[in-house]
Amino acid sequence: MENEIKYNFRKLWHLLVDKEMTKQELADKAGISVSSLARLKKGYMLSYDRMKRICDVVEVNHIEDIIE
Repeated sequence: MENEIKYNFRKLWHLLVDKEMTKQELADKAGISVSSLARLKKGYMLSYDRMKRICDVVEVNHIEDIIE
């Protein structure tokens, strides 16, 4: 894990605030665990499938739209 690339998901967290959605609500709607969101908070990418489900919930077209 030490060699994993870290990303900044600040855009995602801002989208949640704008949509008045909690991380728990995002996890529930995307069908992922809160621990997966904790990995994002630490800057680690999830599987493509999980990232796509998150994008669908926050209504963005591309994973790049939630990464800085």
